[in-house]
Parts: sequence; structure tokens; C-alpha cells
Amino acid sequence: MTTPTRCANTLPGVSTASSPTGPIFCSRCWEEAVSNLTKRPSRPLTGILPGLALLLCVGLSLAAVWFSQQGSSPIKIERDISYGLVDGQPLLLDTYSIPWQPGQPQRAALIFIHGGGFAAGDKQDFDFLAKGLAAEGYITFSINYRLVKDKANKYPAQLDDVQRAVRWVRSQAEEYHLNPSRLCAIGGSAGGHLASMLGTTDTRDNSDPTLSAYSSRVTCVVALYAPQDLTVPLSIETGAEAAVLNLIGQSREAAFEKFREASPLYHIDQFTAPFLIFHGTLDPLVPVDQAQQFHAALQTAGVSSELILFEGEGHSIEKPENIQIFSERLRAFLQKQLGQ
Repeated sequence: MTTPTRCANTLPGVSTASSPTGPIFCSRCWEEAVSNLTKRPSRPLTGILPGLALLLCVGLSLAAVWFSQQGSSPIKIERDISYGLVDGQPLLLDTYSIPWQPGQPQRAALIFIHGGGFAAGDKQDFDFLAKGLAAEGYITFSINYRLVKDKANKYPAQLDDVQRAVRWVRSQAEEYHLNPSRLCAIGGSAGGHLASMLGTTDTRDNSDPTLSAYSSRVTCVVALYAPQDLTVPLSIETGAEAAVLNLIGQSREAAFEKFREASPLYHIDQFTAPFLIFHGTLDPLVPVDQAQQFHAALQTAGVSSELILFEGEGHSIEKPENIQIFSERLRAFLQKQLGQ
């Protein structure tokens, strides 16, 4: 069994240069998440979105590193492309790519899924990371999905949306010059959970005849501090537990099987996609043992899995040396799994 990689504050051979950006906090998203999640106004929910904020930080830092290594090829960004319509609500995504020339091979595709406690966040939260990877020749997509609002958009709405997005991307292979068999889902926190579901489950809703020929399974998954077992209560103090209960819309006592069905851990089998997992050892929202147990279950099933543990990190990747490690391991994983 492969031993998880544990990253201390510094590692030999790893650059510890200062991050190009400082911590970023998305107050708008935080306020939205709290507003959507709290059912007891007198009880504040804290800590829902530090992962989202740090994904922005990681994206900025990583993009700065990668842009400095790339040429000056312009990145084409297409905003607010519809990949579906549900109950009158448009499902939108953004695309990022550099020019494709006839005769070049089809590109591998990356689908980014934002975090935000299933109740907040936006596709542009991954803007800089999507740009950074597009500069390397990937075509990248960053998607919105239905967010939980009061009693609306409970699970499995989010799963249906991200599965639809994958199938839509495959249906557009010719338009975007992409290889539909080389597709990776990347997500953090709630987005990491949804990305993990894409790597462990088959299409749940196959009612759209225009997409019936396309699979929602991805080639590989990158999951950052993702909850993998929703049957286990998360932190009440940080609001993580409130986010999960709000997602399902019922208590575990009343609907335990629904929590289990919504847990990537319980869908692992021999068909599960390869995983690259990042997690902080001091994560106060999603305990590190969720990542460790998921990694162990993948290995038991014979599925390729790499687990990178960041010593002393919380629900984020903050230290410059760890952002560098994230960059290196992510690039190596994508090269290995997608061949680009």
C-alpha cells in the first residue's frame, strides 16, 4: 500500500519563494453562504468558505508561476455558455483555451467545480487556475451548478448538474478540438465532493435525449479537502455540518441511506477513476481522516490514488512551499493520466 506523502513546512528541493499573492477572502460568497445555510439567525456559522478563498489564492499563485513559464499565446475566454436549462434556470460555464491549429492533436479537457458549502460560490472563483492550465494547452471549463437556497435545489440537483456538464463537454468535442476520453474533474471542498462523485458514479439522470450517448464518468479526479463520507457528522462550530444537512434537507436519522448515496466513499469500485487528493492535517471543516479513509478504500479496490497531506494546513493551501508542491504534483498527475 502506498504511503501518503506528508508535506512539512519545507521540503528539500522545493522552492519556498514567496507566493505572488497574499490570502484572499471572498466576503460576498461568505455572506451568501451564511445567509443560505443558517436556519437559526442567532447562531453564526463560521468557516464555510476558507477553502473557496484559498482556492482563489492557489489559483492566483499557480497561474502566476505558470504564466511566467509560458509564451505569450493569448487565452480565449468564453463566458456564460449554457450547458443546460432546469426549471427555467440556466446552467452556465466558462471556457479557457489557447488557439488550436489544424493538424494538432485533440486537447485534454479539465472541468473545474467551485466550492462554497453547496450554497455559494461561482465559476469565476477558479478563473486564474483555469487560465494557468489553459496556458499549458489544456482546454478548461469552469462550471456553475444549482446552489441550495432555502428548500430549493437539494441533493441530487448538484450531482445532476455536474454530470450534465461533463456530458455536454463530451458532446462538444469537435467544436472545442478536445479528446472526450481525456477529461479530468478538479474541485475543492464542496466542489471536490462533486468531482469525486464524477469519478465514482454513473449518470443518474439520463432523461435528456441529446446527451444520452455520452458518459458522465471522468478520466481522473483532483480533490482538494473534499468531504467523502457524508454519513459522518462534520464540525458544527465551523458550519460544515450545517452545509451538509442543508444539502440533503433531512437528518441522518430520517434519511441515512440518502447521506450514504451522496458519499463518494460508498461508490468506489474497480471502475473508479484515478485520484489525486490534497488535504491539510489540521482541516477544521473536513477532518483529514476523510481523505485518508477514501485513499485507503481506493487502494483496496485497486484504484490508483495519490494522497498529499499538508502538515499544519487547514481547509486551504496557504504556505508558499505547499502551493509549489500542489503545482508540481498536479502537473505531474495530469501528465500521467491525460498524457499532456
